[in-house]
Amino acid sequence: MILREWHGRVPHDKADAYLEFLDRKGTLDYAATPGHRGTWVLLDTESEPGIAEFTLLTLWTSRDAIRAFAGEDIGRAVYYPEDDTFLLEKPERLRHYTVMRTPAEMS
Repeated sequence: MILREWHGRVPHDKADAYLEFLDRKGTLDYAATPGHRGTWVLLDTESEPGIAEFTLLTLWTSRDAIRAFAGEDIGRAVYYPEDDTFLLEKPERLRHYTVMRTPAEMS
């Protein structure tokens, strides 16, 4: 399994609207892609005044599954036109991690 990690920052007053957008668009697109195994949306509103930082963690069965969603360059972030309404910047690259153990395997 591969974990894909993306970070994005939005003004604090747009955090709820951005989460709604993610629910309507991004997370549905992930879920519709074969090989997607889950999405976690994390929100930090305390590290930087006035800023909400989102971290999206998506779990995939393989790099080929990620490629089906993201395209050939799986290290490149995927954005929608609506992201320009919310994001303060659009990081171009993101990280991938090989999942060595799942919580079920550790209990």
